[in-house]
Amino acid sequence: MRTKTKNDGSILIVVVFAIALMAALVAGILQLNTEQIQLMKNEVFAAQANAIADAGLADAFSELRSNQNWNTGFSNKSFGGGSYTVTVTGTPPDPNIISTGTSPQGFVAKVEAEVTIGSTSPSHIIRIDKLRINE
Repeated sequence: MRTKTKNDGSILIVVVFAIALMAALVAGILQLNTEQIQLMKNEVFAAQANAIADAGLADAFSELRSNQNWNTGFSNKSFGGGSYTVTVTGTPPDPNIISTGTSPQGFVAKVEAEVTIGSTSPSHIIRIDKLRINE
């Protein structure tokens, strides 16, 4: 004799809910990973803008070493896929140099240096008295 079993589909409903719960969990984990990747990209782009601003500062130091009265600066000079703008304020031997770097993605960093230029020629020594980054 056979025993009759009652199939009302309750197992199917439990399985569907379990699959939906796992799908929601996987979607949440993927969202978190996507946000972490974007944060890391932003960190890299900001570091790139800072490096470009540092390059503008180094370029200004090069100009000041050859001519301590140089104060024309640079405007949107290309470097590393981005650009930098350098302004020089004050008078020698204590000028202030502000370099603003922009990465190819549009991130901006600013480096400001208060310097003292030595009087020895032909290559003037430059001492950085204060250095401000992104202030």
